[in-house]
Amino acid sequence: TNKETNKESVEIDIFQFKVEVAQALEEAARAYEKINSNVKINIQTVGGGDDYGVALKAKFQSRQEPDIFNVGGPQDIEDWMDSLEDLSDQPWVDLALPGMLSGATVDNKVYALPFNLEGYGFIYNKRIFKDAGIDGSAIKDFASLEKAVQTLDAKIKAGDLKDKYPLLEAVFEMPAKEAWVTGLHASNVVLSQEFSSSLESYAAKEVEFKHADALQDLIDLQANYSSNPNAKEKLVAVDYATQVDEGIAIERVAIIQQGNWIYGGVADIDKEVAENLDILPMPVKGGKEDCIPVGVPMHWSINKDSSDLKKLAAKDFLNWLYTSDEGKDFVVNKFFFIPPLQGYEHLEPQDALGKAVKRYSEEGKTTPWVFMGYPTAWGEKVLGLEIQRYLATDVTWEEIIKIAKEKWAEMR
Repeated sequence: TNKETNKESVEIDIFQFKVEVAQALEEAARAYEKINSNVKINIQTVGGGDDYGVALKAKFQSRQEPDIFNVGGPQDIEDWMDSLEDLSDQPWVDLALPGMLSGATVDNKVYALPFNLEGYGFIYNKRIFKDAGIDGSAIKDFASLEKAVQTLDAKIKAGDLKDKYPLLEAVFEMPAKEAWVTGLHASNVVLSQEFSSSLESYAAKEVEFKHADALQDLIDLQANYSSNPNAKEKLVAVDYATQVDEGIAIERVAIIQQGNWIYGGVADIDKEVAENLDILPMPVKGGKEDCIPVGVPMHWSINKDSSDLKKLAAKDFLNWLYTSDEGKDFVVNKFFFIPPLQGYEHLEPQDALGKAVKRYSEEGKTTPWVFMGYPTAWGEKVLGLEIQRYLATDVTWEEIIKIAKEKWAEMR
């Protein structure tokens, strides 16, 4: 029904970080505008690592405040609290799956809608593994992972896989340029075994780093069996596109540390490769090994200083996107999201990586995302940069961990 036509016309600005859904989100906005002809939605996307937070601050400082924007977990919520509309009365709140709202709840009030559930780990090409005679499903701990990597490396170097995979040159590609991959995601693998939630990491005055050695093992494994094992300083120039689009998507490498969000981008390059991807655990030697980190990457929030008319339209759009049949179809089949809400029973993830994350979740083989509670910028600007120094120079692992621990305490 076009009951909206006589309503006052309103324009809302969305400023969001997820590059992977930019195109599909535009399509969703157009679909919403068809039903609500009085609403115009403008979307701007700034993503890829650490620049979103900086860009968002700049937007607010230049008085071009968006109506809908993104916040992470407890630390972000605190940083942005003055601009967050209380969304506790929204219809989707009661539909949230257990634990989904914890990162966006303060004093029993809900300030943001979780994007989705995401999981990451070592994404691997099942076809390459099979042709190398390796059973990926048998990899349950660091020892079996390391053995598989060494076996595959030997076969690549011997040229055994050359006929079928002419571009295959290394087991891993490691994007050390992307400080979020190392400083947030890789570190979370071990710190999620030290802190039980982002609320706990957020409350921590210091970090013990009790699994620092296990993190070094995971970093070294990727670097030593990467495209530049003998010139690791070159890994500091490797970015997301080199790792994903020009790495796993074209079968130049067999494993990368990434999450289910890469599926759409890989499928655009090679559908068959995308469908042959699965996720290996990121095992913490001496800790929980057969698991992957699963969590909420980001939230949608609404600017409490926008006009009432804009806020009403913004709330309605988000509600439509996550609870209407048409919106839910976008969320699952175009964004490739694993939904954070109930009511999606007939919309199972169709993509290989969404299915993998769901499998780990259902088997209880997950650890939380605690990096949302790290001190602001610590993950990228401190640890991520220190890992770059470790790869590029002769700084010891002990030294960089010492600096990271000191900085955490200082920033808190």
